[in-house]
Amino acid sequence: MPRARRIAGAAVLAIALSAGPALTTAEPADAGTAKQSVALGRTTLGGADPSVIRVGNLYVAAKSVNGGIAVRTATTLEGIAAAPRRQVWNDTGNLGEVWAPEIVYHNGRYRIYFAAGTGAAHRMYHISSTTADSGYSAATKVALPGDKWAIDGVPFTFNGQRWFVWSGWSGDTNVEQNLYIARMSSPTTTTGGRYVISQPRESWERVVGNPFINEAPEPILDPNGQLHIVYSANGSWSSKYCLADLRLRSGGDPTYVWDWYKSNGCLFGSYAAYMMNGWDPTLHVDGPGHHTFVLERGDIATSPPSGNRFPTMYHAVAKGTPYSWSNRYWYTGTAVWWSKTTYQRANVPGANTNVGYSLKFFE
Repeated sequence: MPRARRIAGAAVLAIALSAGPALTTAEPADAGTAKQSVALGRTTLGGADPSVIRVGNLYVAAKSVNGGIAVRTATTLEGIAAAPRRQVWNDTGNLGEVWAPEIVYHNGRYRIYFAAGTGAAHRMYHISSTTADSGYSAATKVALPGDKWAIDGVPFTFNGQRWFVWSGWSGDTNVEQNLYIARMSSPTTTTGGRYVISQPRESWERVVGNPFINEAPEPILDPNGQLHIVYSANGSWSSKYCLADLRLRSGGDPTYVWDWYKSNGCLFGSYAAYMMNGWDPTLHVDGPGHHTFVLERGDIATSPPSGNRFPTMYHAVAKGTPYSWSNRYWYTGTAVWWSKTTYQRANVPGANTNVGYSLKFFE
């Protein structure tokens, strides 16, 4: 995601630049042709952070474009790249950088959640419409507990309760990005506290830092009805960027951090050394991350059953191409539930192992 991570100062920027190729915050070319490009699954949509849902026979995608948000609709997932883009929101209020719009369809309205701001001012916002690609409301700030830096927010319903999960800071400085969850009382307000559910503390998610990062959470239900939050780890400016999983234990409390079990490595990434045992690195792309599960209405109640591959999209850089934000594209892919997978942790409260479904991702 083209984020100003290095708001902590020039020294942090220098570290990030020395770790890899030159970076740019400019969005890659946003071509609108239907053709698939060189690498497997690569679309012609340059950029980061895909968000796609299906509503009936329509696929709907939201993307940050030209300092605002554009929506595309198509009758196939592959057709999204060729679909005309409709600008549905512009930053007339000078909120700042617009990142990672996430679209869902809930209570009869298309709802797009996105982060906007400059530096430490990034917060979550919401717009909505009864029509997929027009008629959106003005932006309303999402009232999150503590009112701290927040990005990548996603709403979902679990056990009859509406929830919001996002990536944010514990305080007011850019030390690390954690994943937080809170109960929602309306599309733009939360109730009660915010609860941390993941911090980037494992060795394989601290390969690239300054800051260390957990971001881009995407909820989904497994065939046992257990809640998962699949997220991105390591810095997005590095080819070590990857997807990992949090699995809530059966009957667990989403607000209690020790009821969550983390995959013991990346589930989708391009470096074998950081993959979970039994998971293979990518063949065609580097640094896959910030994905979307293409669910009906974006509703986890429609999560796919066991046994069948189901569609995903993610951003990545083609192997053989210098890794930089400007070289990221949207890719189509698939995932499948993988049963009887053990997640193990050490020296923490409660049981240290949990067996259940995990995910295999395919390019």
